[in-house]
Amino acid sequence: MTAAAAVVGTAVHDPGLDARQVLGRKGLLYKEPATRLALCAVHQALALEPGERPDWPLRPRTAVVACSNLGNVQTVSEVTRAVRAGGVREVSPMAAPNASSNVIASTVALWFRLGGPNLMICSGATAGLDGLAMALRLLRAGRADQVVLVGAEPADEVATALYGPSLRAGAACVLLEAEGDVLVEAPTAGEPSPGGPSPSGSVAQEPAGDLYGAHGVAAVALAARAVVAGHTETVTVTCGSAEDGWRSALVRRRREAPR
Repeated sequence: MTAAAAVVGTAVHDPGLDARQVLGRKGLLYKEPATRLALCAVHQALALEPGERPDWPLRPRTAVVACSNLGNVQTVSEVTRAVRAGGVREVSPMAAPNASSNVIASTVALWFRLGGPNLMICSGATAGLDGLAMALRLLRAGRADQVVLVGAEPADEVATALYGPSLRAGAACVLLEAEGDVLVEAPTAGEPSPGGPSPSGSVAQEPAGDLYGAHGVAAVALAARAVVAGHTETVTVTCGSAEDGWRSALVRRRREAPR
């Protein structure tokens, strides 16, 4: 696996901000909450203006890795109920595509004209850093020159009922390339340091609330910002749970080669 990748863009989206203020009014009909959150985070990481729609040529060398465990669970629940009540004819043709497990990644790719591989990571509490590992594999294999790593979780009725009241809606995005001043290393498995999953040895901010599968992406984004701002040189970010295991990754400034 590539030992590290450069963080060249970050965003942690405020879920209280209306998606129409970020993305504009067109194209949002029938988009699920988690998909809207992910689109907003990617839009901000790409430094687009509010309401600006990307009109650049297709970018075949940019991949999308999306991390979410409960992103479309409400739609899946509604589709299942409709089929049980009246058969497949009761399912709205506008809602059916949202039942795809890959809907967040594929929608991000279509919206921003990104033609590289796109895939979903749904591996529980470690999803954010598992997605980081997959992003590094894509870069190492030469499948992409840039990877859009995005995490998003909703806090709708079904998601909250499944996960618990600590779930918070949110989304974050990290843009990864081969070259840059701030690096994130490949995640490793292991127990968190005493005191819990907070970043260690730094003044990096923790993601607000329990973002579940998006937590790891948000933690990397906030750690990279702390390094860019000069608050610290290294940050260890951690995500996971006792049930799902733990992952950690080091975010650091690139070291100058000795002369």
